[in-house]
Amino acid sequence: MQPAEFDAALHSTIADRKLSRSERQALQAAIAASAPSPEHLAVLRSRVFALATAQASDAQARELLAWCEDVLKLLLPATAPTNRVTEAHFSPGLACVNRITQLIAATRQSLDVCVFTVTDDRIARAMLEAHARGVKVRLLSDDEKSEDLGSDIPRLAQAGIQVVIDRTPKHMHHKFALFDQRLLLTGSYNWTRAAADENEENLIVSDHPKLIAAFTAEFEKLWRMLSPR
Repeated sequence: MQPAEFDAALHSTIADRKLSRSERQALQAAIAASAPSPEHLAVLRSRVFALATAQASDAQARELLAWCEDVLKLLLPATAPTNRVTEAHFSPGLACVNRITQLIAATRQSLDVCVFTVTDDRIARAMLEAHARGVKVRLLSDDEKSEDLGSDIPRLAQAGIQVVIDRTPKHMHHKFALFDQRLLLTGSYNWTRAAADENEENLIVSDHPKLIAAFTAEFEKLWRMLSPR
């Protein structure tokens, strides 16, 4: 079950603030039918809190929901040892773009992105949704590509996302992202429609601490170096 499908199912049950027996059974069957991984379940779980937070009527209720989510994370059983996330995805096809949007949807605090360009509206939309729910989003990208027809960089910046472009004769050719400082995504995959529909591309996802530390250091170095003074 994809996050968008799950959202639609949640919206159909939240109107009366109750989950009836029939709604519970239908939702349970749909989740079971997709045979979700622990990571996918975490994404779906985050959507529940995102929707509940959006429906909350005041700041105190939203803070209470955030507290509840943080505590429940501590109570989840450990299903595998640390450093268990090692994934590879390939395009053309939807595997790469779907994994990117799933990871963005599951991000709760910080999203650091360093990519050559962003022209895939599905990814841009996921970044805007993350920004809207309070995730600190930072984006490093190439100056020339940001001015291309179809680039999503300007509208991401206009929405309030922190954007830094290199403004150098060289290209910002990285393609990596860090999610809550716990997961790293990298590979050849450009965040474009062409990468999903036509190109032979790859991306990997890992939670290896040394890799995360190395890419975090690189991101922070570039952010300091390229930010306007």
